[in-house]
Amino acid sequence: MKIMTISSVTLFTICLLISFCDAKVLKDFCVADYTAPQHAGGYSCKSPEKVTVDDFVYSGLATPGNTSNLIKASFPNAFSYQFPGVNGLGVTLSRGDLAPGGIIPVHSHPGVTEIILVVKGSITAGFVSTANNVYIKTLEEGDIFAVPQGLIHFGVNTGPSQALVFASFSDENPGVQVTDLALFGNNFPTDLVSKTTFLDPAVIKKLKAVFGGSG
Repeated sequence: MKIMTISSVTLFTICLLISFCDAKVLKDFCVADYTAPQHAGGYSCKSPEKVTVDDFVYSGLATPGNTSNLIKASFPNAFSYQFPGVNGLGVTLSRGDLAPGGIIPVHSHPGVTEIILVVKGSITAGFVSTANNVYIKTLEEGDIFAVPQGLIHFGVNTGPSQALVFASFSDENPGVQVTDLALFGNNFPTDLVSKTTFLDPAVIKKLKAVFGGSG
């Protein structure tokens, strides 16, 4: 009887652990069903009977983006809300086109690791650690650059010609927080921005006008 009790507890524990595991480990894939309601974990899974090979193919990164903008760059993505096949896989890809002088603004992806591959041209990229150390390197064609999980990072096309990079992420829908937009692209009150950043209010108002902020 004692052995039966231990076995029952063990079995219950195993079942409980399985119930808390991410559902994606229990199936081959979870192609996004855009017609079903979203939940905290992302998109619901399309019925396997309705899945086709086209769900696992995305051509949206084949065309160069428009770099005629403030940052002289464009970043088409292949995230789960565009590419149903990556839903639940924990990986995705983004393209970056940067004109000479184009920038990847200072930003972060909370909880996500990124790897950048330079396909054409050159960029100067870097990240800042939580110890406030800055790691910067000019990358040439074929170089890859790892950005550790969640750290703020940036890039600049410091070369004379167009640059093309691809970035892979450890999440199918990596969130992003752009520092400039967080400070100047919303209604964050100017006086509080000034107090917390030591920037002159006149400079803050000028930057808010650039990034569409108010307050």
